[in-house]
Amino acid sequence: MARQKKYPIDRVTYPIQKFIQQEKSGGIVLGISVILALFLANSPWSEQYFQFFQHQLGFQYDGKPFLNYSVHTWVNDGLMSIFFFVVGLGLKKEIVGGELSKPRKAILPIAAALGGVIVPALIYLAFNPVGEVQHGWGIPMATDIAFALGVLYLLGSRIPLSLKVFLTALAIVDDLVAVLVIAFFYTSDISMLSLSIGFGFVLIMYIGNRMGVRNILFYAILGIVGVWTAFLLSGVHATIAAVLAAFTIPADMRIKESAYIKKIQAYLKRFKAVDPNDEIPTLTNAQLDILDEAIEETNEVIPPLQRLEHAMSPFVNFLIIPIFALANAGVSIDINAEELFSTNVALGVALGLLVGKVIGVVGVTLLLVKLKVTTFPKGMNIKNLLGIGLLASIGFTMSLFITSLAFSHEAYVTQAKIGIFAASIIGGLLGYFLLKKQTEE
Repeated sequence: MARQKKYPIDRVTYPIQKFIQQEKSGGIVLGISVILALFLANSPWSEQYFQFFQHQLGFQYDGKPFLNYSVHTWVNDGLMSIFFFVVGLGLKKEIVGGELSKPRKAILPIAAALGGVIVPALIYLAFNPVGEVQHGWGIPMATDIAFALGVLYLLGSRIPLSLKVFLTALAIVDDLVAVLVIAFFYTSDISMLSLSIGFGFVLIMYIGNRMGVRNILFYAILGIVGVWTAFLLSGVHATIAAVLAAFTIPADMRIKESAYIKKIQAYLKRFKAVDPNDEIPTLTNAQLDILDEAIEETNEVIPPLQRLEHAMSPFVNFLIIPIFALANAGVSIDINAEELFSTNVALGVALGLLVGKVIGVVGVTLLLVKLKVTTFPKGMNIKNLLGIGLLASIGFTMSLFITSLAFSHEAYVTQAKIGIFAASIIGGLLGYFLLKKQTEE
């Protein structure tokens, strides 16, 4: 069997590609970004760090600023829209043909996720019932899917597949609820004209889907120029536009798998029949024609939704989320206890995540099993369910994002971030060691 030719650049790219393909890598990069943000925020360069994200970027139209926002806003409303677009693709994939497509399989993670968002919100409100601090009730509702799964995958193959599937489905439903919360509760004054224009573009994208349009450029232009821009100007958070746009992307195969296999086998026979010439580094025109046809058939069998998700996930995990963490995770630790606990924001967020998530996820799951509505997935028991509940308390990305929407008061933002960090670190470590102990028994 002929060996593939290796080039010097392969020695550089292969380790990077191998790292990116590992499930835990996204969580590792996110963790490094959080540490770097904390370092910069508490370093001699802290002033430059904070000022950089306040610089204004935008356009001029007829001498007037247009879409003129700070770097921080562009990160949260622009780059994070790409993150939410990929979240939307994942949601649709799970609903169409994944863990959320069959009601009996989906009921347990859906119910656990709902328990894991309602109980934390109630705990937060119990500590912060009135005033501006009340607006932070959505902060402890969210699970950071990259971090939680990253910790779980650190344990390797010793963890039952059913637990990984359960946590993934739970985090996806959790993200959906967070998106709905942002849409309905964290919006400014709404421009109905801009919102109507945005929904009009969504409708055009949906009609294109139903008509069989599979050109990704079609959806990209309408989604960015139309839907995203209109929602950004409407007052409804622009990340909602990304989720709506994602749900219009086609998720069906034009060619069945069995038919595709037969066609590819036929192309291989034709390719083999063409006189090969291994002595020269190029292909013949006949070979190129066959490969072009095979590529076209391959593009037909891959749903545009999965093609986009597969292509964009590394970009999101290793660029978008780390940049978001750099822009949002920086907290000056030069804060005294009196200032930290001048309100109950930090306490409400920390207990909402660390206690509320565990009670919500574990409690609802046990209740449904006890009532015989459903059963534990294979390999799950009460102890490792508790470990999953603790991992669900890791709330970095989405919790930080909702913090930026909930508060304008800088002290409240700092208090919320410290609560997020404390709960996420404690929950992540406890969840890891509990699950690790389970695998050793």
